[in-house]
Amino acid sequence: MPVGTSSAALSLAAALSPLHLEQAGEPVPIELPDDVRARIARCREFVLEVSGSGRPIYGVTTGFGPFVEFAGREDGVGQSDNTILHHIVGHGELLPPEVARAAVLARLFSLAHGRSGVSEHVVDALVAMLATEFAPAVPRLGSVGASGDLQPLAYVAHALRGNGNAFFQGRLTPARDALREAGLRRIELDGRDALAVVNGISVTAAALGLAVAQAKRSHRVAELLSALMTDVLGCGTEFASPALLAAFGHPDVADVGAALRTWLRGSEPSGQRPLQEAYSIRCVPQLVGAARTTIRHADEVVCRDLNGVSDNPLFFPETGEVVHGGNFFGQPSAFAADALNVALVQLGNLAERQLDLLVDPHRSGGLPPMLSPAPGRQHAVQGIQISATATVAAMRRAALPASAQSLPTNLHNQDVVPFGTQAALTALDQAKLLRYLHGGLAVALPGRARRRTPSAGAAARGGVRPDCGGNGRWMRRARVQRPFAAPRGGTWTSTCRCCGCPCRVRN
Repeated sequence: MPVGTSSAALSLAAALSPLHLEQAGEPVPIELPDDVRARIARCREFVLEVSGSGRPIYGVTTGFGPFVEFAGREDGVGQSDNTILHHIVGHGELLPPEVARAAVLARLFSLAHGRSGVSEHVVDALVAMLATEFAPAVPRLGSVGASGDLQPLAYVAHALRGNGNAFFQGRLTPARDALREAGLRRIELDGRDALAVVNGISVTAAALGLAVAQAKRSHRVAELLSALMTDVLGCGTEFASPALLAAFGHPDVADVGAALRTWLRGSEPSGQRPLQEAYSIRCVPQLVGAARTTIRHADEVVCRDLNGVSDNPLFFPETGEVVHGGNFFGQPSAFAADALNVALVQLGNLAERQLDLLVDPHRSGGLPPMLSPAPGRQHAVQGIQISATATVAAMRRAALPASAQSLPTNLHNQDVVPFGTQAALTALDQAKLLRYLHGGLAVALPGRARRRTPSAGAAARGGVRPDCGGNGRWMRRARVQRPFAAPRGGTWTSTCRCCGCPCRVRN
């Protein structure tokens, strides 16, 4: 199964997590317990009662945004059109189907709290959609994250009504055809239904949640690759000392040090390294530990968003209140996504610098340039390093915080905005780019790792390498000063770390 998938049904009475968002990339069964359905129905009855009394309710009896002072359309279908159609003007490439589906799952959980006054059949329709391979086609640009993700979620509602485009089984097609192929009916929305679907930060929360899920895995990969680097280069492990890291005072730094010590148990320093390693080795606990702190914070924030209610207004039938406010303002996720973005970039910087250290013969302890077995005739990982340089440059350029870019809009109704949607989508992009950097470093490392247990090299492969047979393929050079200064055609001798055989390497 793909990462994060499960055949178990997801209950709307349970807590929603980033891993559940990953499950939504595939058809996912959703349970709607009786008590959840009852609170949705009770809130809906209250909305109908209040709106029938002549009491003004934003989006039900009024226009939207700065037009709140004007009456909305009187019929439900007309008010639904009034909500959705003016937002079908998004820009840019389409979100990946799995991101759009994750947003629908997040929106469903918000509506299931029974504070939005949405019709039961709307919740049923979202549940049915997620059980299929249908995904709305949603442009990436258009939300400022202030009054919820209005434009992206409007495209969700638009597609579910059979308009615009949608994906089915990965194919982009007219939404009406995708609905038919998926066995779904067009959804019918009145004004309150339509506003409840669009007026939340569910795209922001979904993108950030997916980024967090990937970041957690990449953090673990960063630990392992750093341990492999330490083992391959024959570095000492003093930098991971428990006493040293406890004195630093940051629990996540100490935890990363403990993980490194576990990976490196049994690894033997070469004795040929400098007293203090470059920071890309020596400061791994501090850097990766700080990244872990940031990832955990982003996880906490997005889990609150996923399990809270983002909408306006909210309805409290137990007290008879209709409360207008700003629960659609995605500032917490915007800050968290920007911080996560910066942490991912720094993990990318680390991976790129570790690759550079590995391929430089003057700093690697004698490994050949670009790890090439035949320099000049075989360029080994030279292309990988160039790609890594380009990738880390792209990550740095995208590290500008979106949450500091507030621009007034909407006749100054939205006079301050968080841009959380852009921050979250950028964090998701960065998580993908970091995986490329880790992949490049991982490609370079296995061929140089000393195949013995229980070192990091062996642990990473889950076993012990066979004897090298005297061919020197898995050697690590013991001590070679400026190894490529030998005259063309000359040779030097190193000792294979696996079996002790002499390995003659031609220049």
